Amino acid sequence: MKNHFHHNDDHSAEEGGDGIDRRGFLECMAWAGTGVLWMMSGGILKSYGMSQMIDKTTGGLKKGLIVPKSDFSFVQISDSHIGFTKAANPDVVGTLQATIAKINAMPSAPSFVLHTGDLSHLAQADEFDTLEQSLKSVKTEKIFYVPGEHDMTDNGKLYLERYGKGTKGDGWYSFDSNGVHFVGLVNVTNHVDGGLGYLGPEQLKWLEGDLKGLTSSTPIVIFAHIPMWAIYPQWGWGTEDSAQALALLKRFGSVSVLNGHIHQTIQKVEGNITFHTANSTAFPQPAPGSAPAPGPMKVPAEKLRTLLGLTSVNYVEHNHTLAITDIPLIEADKAVEQK
Repeated sequence: MKNHFHHNDDHSAEEGGDGIDRRGFLECMAWAGTGVLWMMSGGILKSYGMSQMIDKTTGGLKKGLIVPKSDFSFVQISDSHIGFTKAANPDVVGTLQATIAKINAMPSAPSFVLHTGDLSHLAQADEFDTLEQSLKSVKTEKIFYVPGEHDMTDNGKLYLERYGKGTKGDGWYSFDSNGVHFVGLVNVTNHVDGGLGYLGPEQLKWLEGDLKGLTSSTPIVIFAHIPMWAIYPQWGWGTEDSAQALALLKRFGSVSVLNGHIHQTIQKVEGNITFHTANSTAFPQPAPGSAPAPGPMKVPAEKLRTLLGLTSVNYVEHNHTLAITDIPLIEADKAVEQK
């Protein structure tokens, strides 16, 4: 099993300073310490930025915001990069703990948490230890994981020892919750020229068999690290053989594909499939194509809070799309104070 997609931080957006200017960064989606709350109602999955719903000061609901009723909910976090110490964020443990605090401040605890990879920065035992110690405080029944490429720098040995029990191959698996079928895929362990993610024939064959016995009305949630659609192939932001996996999902009425890796929220709806990438709890990356290369983006400390954002989600019922608007955290707090 070969490693795939190692970032060379020496050629990242951090190398030349801030990479892109503040205006360019604000065009990206909110990035750190937010997480995504997913709520399922009647087989329909809807997303909410947790900062949108939880008042960071009081732990209560912000004025004018209503938590809708749902069959159940879960939270997605991603790209914690425990062990990262560069200027883009010298305290990744602190921003992870801020995320945990927001989860624990929710009016109702989520059924579980999905972590969509890059738990660690270098797949070191102490990094995994720190992550596990932090996540012990999350008020939820269970945490599910898939690996990122940073978790596989030792060919996945430590990751699979800790998180691979009961999984297949390089760590893929599925489970059912509240009538929804969840599938955790691994697209970071095989080398592919050009740096794209790769699932491989063995995993695709397993996926076909895993889905075979399900009715077409079963809601499906796929979660993996690298995006399953071509966001920006020049940076490896896509999965080479994702079309084969997505073809297996066409017969289902409701499919959601959740990914991390790019450290920003981007959403796409294509037919019956909604694609959603999550923010990082660690550091931002530049918007696709807006810098010479991807990588940690340095933000001046005094401007950090202006770049922590809120996600506002509006639902367009007739075509099932979501309109996502981001507001810098400081501006949002001012708006709440004025009400």
